Amino acid sequence: MLVVSWFGLGRIHVSLCAKRSHSFFSKPHPGSQLGASVTNKRSSKSLQLQHFPEIETENHKKEISGIALAHTRPNELVQNGEAPANWKKVLQGIRQMRSSADEHEPVSREEAANDTAPPKERRFAVLASSLLSSQTKEHVTRGATQRLHENGLLTAEAMNKADEETIKKFIYPVGFYTRKASNLKKIANICLMKYDGDIPSSIEELLLLPGVGPKIAHLVMILGWNDVQGICVDTHVHRICNRLGWVSRSGSKQKTRTPEETRKGLQRWLPKEEWVPINPLLVGFGRTICTSLRPHCGECSVCSFCPSAYKEASSFSSKSKKLALNKKP
Repeated sequence: MLVVSWFGLGRIHVSLCAKRSHSFFSKPHPGSQLGASVTNKRSSKSLQLQHFPEIETENHKKEISGIALAHTRPNELVQNGEAPANWKKVLQGIRQMRSSADEHEPVSREEAANDTAPPKERRFAVLASSLLSSQTKEHVTRGATQRLHENGLLTAEAMNKADEETIKKFIYPVGFYTRKASNLKKIANICLMKYDGDIPSSIEELLLLPGVGPKIAHLVMILGWNDVQGICVDTHVHRICNRLGWVSRSGSKQKTRTPEETRKGLQRWLPKEEWVPINPLLVGFGRTICTSLRPHCGECSVCSFCPSAYKEASSFSSKSKKLALNKKP
Protein backbone atom coordinates (compact mmCIF):
# COMPACT_ATOMS: atom_id res chain seq x y z
CA MET A 1 0.00 0.00 0.00
CA LEU A 2 1.46 3.30 -1.06
CA VAL A 3 0.81 6.35 1.04
CA VAL A 4 2.35 9.70 0.28
CA SER A 5 2.37 12.22 3.11
CA TRP A 6 4.49 15.17 4.16
CA PHE A 7 5.44 15.16 7.81
CA GLY A 8 6.53 18.11 9.89
CA LEU A 9 9.99 16.71 10.51
CA GLY A 10 10.94 17.40 6.91
CA ARG A 11 10.34 13.86 5.72
CA ILE A 12 8.30 12.32 2.93
CA HIS A 13 6.91 8.94 3.93
CA VAL A 14 5.84 6.29 1.49
CA SER A 15 4.34 3.34 3.34
CA LEU A 16 3.74 -0.19 2.10
CA CYS A 17 1.36 -2.87 3.30
CA ALA A 18 1.67 -5.85 0.97
CA LYS A 19 0.32 -9.37 0.85
CA ARG A 20 3.25 -10.44 -1.29
CA SER A 21 6.64 -11.23 0.20
CA HIS A 22 8.57 -8.78 -1.97
CA SER A 23 8.63 -5.00 -1.77
CA PHE A 24 6.22 -2.94 -3.84
CA PHE A 25 8.91 -0.50 -4.94
CA SER A 26 11.60 -0.69 -7.53
CA LYS A 27 15.13 0.22 -6.57
CA PRO A 28 16.11 3.87 -6.92
CA HIS A 29 17.72 4.95 -10.14
CA PRO A 30 21.54 4.99 -9.90
CA GLY A 31 22.61 8.31 -8.45
CA SER A 32 19.19 8.92 -6.94
CA GLN A 33 19.12 11.03 -3.80
CA LEU A 34 16.12 9.23 -2.39
CA GLY A 35 17.10 6.91 0.45
CA ALA A 36 15.04 3.81 1.23
CA SER A 37 14.30 2.24 4.57
CA VAL A 38 12.17 -0.64 5.72
CA THR A 39 10.48 -1.24 9.05
CA ASN A 40 9.07 -4.74 9.59
CA LYS A 41 5.89 -5.13 11.61
CA ARG A 42 3.79 -8.15 12.51
CA SER A 43 0.96 -7.47 10.07
CA SER A 44 2.67 -5.46 7.34
CA LYS A 45 5.81 -4.02 5.91
CA SER A 46 6.39 -0.29 6.11
CA LEU A 47 8.62 1.26 3.50
CA GLN A 48 9.61 4.85 4.11
CA LEU A 49 11.50 6.85 1.55
CA GLN A 50 13.28 9.85 2.98
CA HIS A 51 13.74 12.62 0.51
CA PHE A 52 17.19 13.92 -0.31
CA PRO A 53 18.86 12.95 3.00
CA GLU A 54 22.08 14.82 2.19
CA ILE A 55 20.08 18.01 1.80
CA GLU A 56 18.39 17.36 5.13
CA THR A 57 21.67 16.93 7.01
CA GLU A 58 24.19 19.05 5.16
CA ASN A 59 21.95 22.04 4.73
CA HIS A 60 22.18 22.80 8.44
CA LYS A 61 25.97 22.92 8.28
CA LYS A 62 26.82 24.83 5.11
CA GLU A 63 26.30 28.45 4.22
CA ILE A 64 24.48 29.06 0.97
CA SER A 65 26.58 31.20 -1.36
CA GLY A 66 25.45 33.60 -4.05
CA ILE A 67 22.42 34.92 -2.15
CA ALA A 68 22.46 38.58 -1.18
CA LEU A 69 20.23 39.17 1.81
CA ALA A 70 18.00 42.21 1.44
CA HIS A 71 18.54 44.92 4.04
CA THR A 72 14.90 45.25 4.92
CA ARG A 73 13.01 45.67 8.15
CA PRO A 74 11.11 42.57 9.39
CA ASN A 75 7.76 44.18 8.55
CA GLU A 76 8.63 44.77 4.90
CA LEU A 77 7.32 42.38 2.26
CA VAL A 78 9.80 40.95 -0.23
CA GLN A 79 9.84 42.28 -3.77
CA ASN A 80 11.97 41.99 -6.90
CA GLY A 81 13.10 38.45 -6.09
CA GLU A 82 15.32 39.55 -3.20
CA ALA A 83 15.75 37.19 -0.27
CA PRO A 84 14.20 38.46 2.98
CA ALA A 85 16.45 39.38 5.86
CA ASN A 86 17.07 36.64 8.41
CA TRP A 87 15.37 33.90 6.37
CA LYS A 88 18.14 31.44 7.28
CA LYS A 89 17.68 32.15 10.98
CA VAL A 90 13.94 31.68 10.63
CA LEU A 91 14.29 28.32 8.88
CA GLN A 92 16.87 27.14 11.39
CA GLY A 93 14.61 28.18 14.27
CA ILE A 94 11.64 26.34 12.78
CA ARG A 95 13.79 23.24 12.25
CA GLN A 96 14.81 23.31 15.90
CA MET A 97 11.20 23.65 17.01
CA ARG A 98 10.13 20.78 14.77
CA SER A 99 12.94 18.43 15.85
CA SER A 100 12.16 19.06 19.51
CA ALA A 101 8.51 18.12 18.89
CA ASP A 102 9.54 14.44 18.57
CA GLU A 103 6.29 13.52 16.83
CA HIS A 104 7.37 10.44 14.92
CA GLU A 105 9.15 7.16 15.53
CA PRO A 106 12.74 6.77 14.34
CA VAL A 107 13.08 5.51 10.79
CA SER A 108 14.85 2.26 10.05
CA ARG A 109 17.68 2.47 7.50
CA GLU A 110 17.54 -1.13 6.24
CA GLU A 111 17.62 -1.69 2.50
CA ALA A 112 14.58 -3.02 0.65
CA ALA A 113 15.03 -6.55 -0.70
CA ASN A 114 13.47 -8.40 -3.66
CA ASP A 115 12.22 -5.14 -5.11
CA THR A 116 10.70 -6.30 -8.39
CA ALA A 117 7.63 -4.12 -9.05
CA PRO A 118 7.83 -2.35 -12.44
CA PRO A 119 8.78 1.33 -12.08
CA LYS A 120 5.70 2.48 -14.00
CA GLU A 121 3.41 0.71 -11.53
CA ARG A 122 5.19 2.40 -8.66
CA ARG A 123 4.83 5.79 -10.35
CA PHE A 124 1.13 5.28 -11.05
CA ALA A 125 0.63 4.40 -7.39
CA VAL A 126 2.46 7.60 -6.39
CA LEU A 127 0.15 9.62 -8.63
CA ALA A 128 -3.02 7.92 -7.37
CA SER A 129 -2.04 8.29 -3.71
CA SER A 130 -1.05 11.94 -4.19
CA LEU A 131 -4.42 12.66 -5.79
CA LEU A 132 -6.25 11.02 -2.88
CA SER A 133 -4.23 12.96 -0.30
CA SER A 134 -5.55 16.35 -1.42
CA GLN A 135 -7.73 17.88 1.32
CA THR A 136 -7.68 14.59 3.20
CA LYS A 137 -6.07 13.58 6.48
CA GLU A 138 -3.09 11.27 6.33
CA HIS A 139 -4.68 8.25 8.02
CA VAL A 140 -7.72 8.47 5.70
CA THR A 141 -5.48 8.56 2.63
CA ARG A 142 -3.49 5.62 3.97
CA GLY A 143 -6.62 3.53 4.44
CA ALA A 144 -8.01 4.35 0.99
CA THR A 145 -4.72 3.56 -0.74
CA GLN A 146 -4.38 0.32 1.18
CA ARG A 147 -7.84 -0.82 0.06
CA LEU A 148 -7.00 -0.02 -3.58
CA HIS A 149 -3.76 -1.98 -3.31
CA GLU A 150 -5.34 -4.97 -1.57
CA ASN A 151 -7.88 -5.19 -4.38
CA GLY A 152 -5.27 -4.89 -7.10
CA LEU A 153 -6.34 -1.46 -8.37
CA LEU A 154 -3.10 0.50 -8.07
CA THR A 155 -2.13 0.10 -11.73
CA ALA A 156 -3.38 2.06 -14.70
CA GLU A 157 -4.74 -1.07 -16.40
CA ALA A 158 -6.66 -2.31 -13.33
CA MET A 159 -7.99 1.14 -12.46
CA ASN A 160 -9.19 1.64 -16.03
CA LYS A 161 -11.13 -1.64 -15.96
CA ALA A 162 -12.65 -1.06 -12.51
CA ASP A 163 -16.18 0.20 -12.06
CA GLU A 164 -16.36 3.78 -10.81
CA GLU A 165 -18.74 2.80 -8.00
CA THR A 166 -16.22 0.21 -6.82
CA ILE A 167 -13.45 2.81 -6.73
CA LYS A 168 -15.73 5.15 -4.77
CA LYS A 169 -16.39 2.41 -2.23
CA PHE A 170 -12.68 1.71 -1.71
CA ILE A 171 -11.53 5.33 -1.38
CA TYR A 172 -14.38 6.57 0.83
CA PRO A 173 -14.17 8.73 3.00
CA VAL A 174 -11.37 10.75 1.36
CA GLY A 175 -12.30 14.34 0.59
CA PHE A 176 -14.36 14.70 -2.60
CA TYR A 177 -14.22 10.92 -3.09
CA THR A 178 -16.89 10.94 -5.84
CA ARG A 179 -14.94 13.39 -7.97
CA LYS A 180 -11.65 11.66 -7.23
CA ALA A 181 -13.04 8.27 -8.29
CA SER A 182 -14.05 9.78 -11.61
CA ASN A 183 -10.67 11.48 -12.02
CA LEU A 184 -8.78 8.27 -11.21
CA LYS A 185 -10.68 6.45 -13.97
CA LYS A 186 -9.92 9.22 -16.47
CA ILE A 187 -6.27 9.39 -15.44
CA ALA A 188 -5.88 5.62 -15.76
CA ASN A 189 -7.28 5.73 -19.28
CA ILE A 190 -4.98 8.60 -20.27
CA CYS A 191 -1.96 6.82 -18.81
CA LEU A 192 -2.81 3.69 -20.80
CA MET A 193 -3.54 5.45 -24.07
CA LYS A 194 -0.70 8.00 -24.04
CA TYR A 195 2.00 6.60 -21.74
CA ASP A 196 1.69 2.80 -21.97
CA GLY A 197 0.49 2.57 -18.36
CA ASP A 198 3.12 4.96 -17.04
CA ILE A 199 2.53 8.55 -15.92
CA PRO A 200 3.57 11.85 -17.54
CA SER A 201 7.17 12.85 -16.90
CA SER A 202 6.76 16.64 -16.97
CA ILE A 203 4.90 19.24 -14.93
CA GLU A 204 3.10 20.49 -18.03
CA GLU A 205 1.73 17.05 -18.90
CA LEU A 206 0.81 16.22 -15.31
CA LEU A 207 -1.20 19.43 -15.05
CA LEU A 208 -3.31 18.29 -18.00
CA LEU A 209 -4.59 15.34 -15.95
CA PRO A 210 -8.01 15.82 -14.30
CA GLY A 211 -7.76 16.80 -10.64
CA VAL A 212 -4.01 17.44 -10.72
CA GLY A 213 -2.93 20.91 -9.63
CA PRO A 214 0.55 22.41 -9.20
CA LYS A 215 1.13 21.01 -5.69
CA ILE A 216 0.28 17.42 -6.70
CA ALA A 217 2.23 17.76 -9.95
CA HIS A 218 5.40 18.87 -8.19
CA LEU A 219 5.00 16.19 -5.50
CA VAL A 220 4.61 13.48 -8.16
CA MET A 221 7.68 14.72 -10.02
CA ILE A 222 9.70 14.48 -6.80
CA LEU A 223 8.43 11.08 -5.64
CA GLY A 224 7.72 9.49 -9.00
CA TRP A 225 10.58 10.78 -11.11
CA ASN A 226 13.05 12.07 -8.49
CA ASP A 227 12.97 15.39 -10.33
CA VAL A 228 12.62 18.66 -8.39
CA GLN A 229 10.89 21.15 -10.67
CA GLY A 230 9.31 23.38 -8.03
CA ILE A 231 8.08 23.83 -4.48
CA CYS A 232 4.99 22.01 -3.21
CA VAL A 233 2.89 24.81 -1.75
CA ASP A 234 -0.23 23.96 0.24
CA THR A 235 -2.35 26.11 2.55
CA HIS A 236 0.21 25.91 5.38
CA VAL A 237 3.15 27.05 3.25
CA HIS A 238 0.96 29.72 1.64
CA ARG A 239 -0.20 31.08 5.01
CA ILE A 240 3.18 31.02 6.78
CA CYS A 241 5.15 32.57 3.91
CA ASN A 242 2.69 35.45 3.80
CA ARG A 243 2.80 35.92 7.57
CA LEU A 244 6.59 36.05 7.44
CA GLY A 245 6.50 38.54 4.59
CA TRP A 246 8.48 36.22 2.36
CA VAL A 247 6.20 36.66 -0.66
CA SER A 248 3.98 39.38 -2.10
CA ARG A 249 1.96 40.10 -5.21
CA SER A 250 3.95 41.23 -8.19
CA GLY A 251 4.56 44.96 -8.05
CA SER A 252 2.93 45.43 -4.65
CA LYS A 253 3.35 44.80 -0.94
CA GLN A 254 0.08 42.91 -0.65
CA LYS A 255 -0.09 39.24 0.30
CA THR A 256 -0.30 36.61 -2.42
CA ARG A 257 -3.81 35.34 -3.08
CA THR A 258 -3.18 31.72 -4.05
CA PRO A 259 -0.70 28.93 -3.24
CA GLU A 260 0.46 29.00 -6.85
CA GLU A 261 1.25 32.72 -6.59
CA THR A 262 3.15 31.96 -3.39
CA ARG A 263 5.10 29.18 -5.10
CA LYS A 264 6.29 31.48 -7.87
CA GLY A 265 7.23 34.20 -5.40
CA LEU A 266 9.09 31.83 -3.12
CA GLN A 267 11.04 30.24 -5.97
CA ARG A 268 12.37 33.66 -7.01
CA TRP A 269 14.74 33.73 -4.06
CA LEU A 270 14.72 30.46 -2.08
CA PRO A 271 17.78 28.30 -2.96
CA LYS A 272 16.78 25.15 -4.82
CA GLU A 273 18.23 22.83 -2.17
CA GLU A 274 15.46 24.12 0.12
CA TRP A 275 12.62 23.48 -2.33
CA VAL A 276 11.90 19.94 -1.13
CA PRO A 277 12.29 20.27 2.67
CA ILE A 278 10.41 23.59 2.91
CA ASN A 279 6.98 21.93 2.52
CA PRO A 280 7.11 19.28 5.26
CA LEU A 281 8.92 21.72 7.54
CA LEU A 282 6.27 24.43 7.27
CA VAL A 283 3.37 21.95 7.24
CA GLY A 284 4.44 20.60 10.64
CA PHE A 285 5.05 24.12 11.93
CA GLY A 286 1.65 25.23 10.62
CA ARG A 287 -0.18 22.35 12.28
CA THR A 288 1.33 22.91 15.71
CA ILE A 289 2.41 26.54 16.21
CA CYS A 290 1.66 28.83 13.25
CA THR A 291 -1.93 27.60 13.04
CA SER A 292 -4.60 29.09 10.81
CA LEU A 293 -6.64 30.39 13.75
CA ARG A 294 -5.11 31.64 16.98
CA PRO A 295 -1.42 31.08 16.09
CA HIS A 296 0.71 30.27 19.15
CA CYS A 297 3.11 33.18 18.79
CA GLY A 298 4.14 32.92 22.44
CA GLU A 299 5.55 29.46 21.75
CA CYS A 300 7.37 30.48 18.56
CA SER A 301 11.12 31.04 18.82
CA VAL A 302 11.25 33.07 15.59
CA CYS A 303 8.36 35.45 16.30
CA SER A 304 10.82 38.38 16.59
CA PHE A 305 11.43 38.01 12.84
CA CYS A 306 7.72 37.76 11.96
CA PRO A 307 5.82 40.95 11.02
CA SER A 308 2.53 39.19 11.80
CA ALA A 309 3.46 38.02 15.31
CA TYR A 310 0.61 38.38 17.82
CA LYS A 311 -1.49 40.41 15.37
CA GLU A 312 -3.79 37.66 14.11
CA ALA A 313 -4.26 36.12 17.55
CA SER A 314 -5.22 39.47 19.08
CA SER A 315 -7.47 40.27 16.12
CA PHE A 316 -9.27 36.94 16.55
CA SER A 317 -9.69 37.62 20.29
CA SER A 318 -11.16 41.08 19.63
CA LYS A 319 -13.64 39.67 17.12
CA SER A 320 -14.70 36.98 19.60
CA LYS A 321 -15.32 39.59 22.30
CA LYS A 322 -17.42 41.69 19.92
CA LEU A 323 -19.49 38.68 18.94
CA ALA A 324 -20.04 37.80 22.60
CA LEU A 325 -21.17 41.36 23.40
CA ASN A 326 -23.56 41.40 20.46
CA LYS A 327 -25.20 38.17 21.65
CA LYS A 328 -26.02 39.62 25.08
CA PRO A 329 -29.72 40.59 25.51
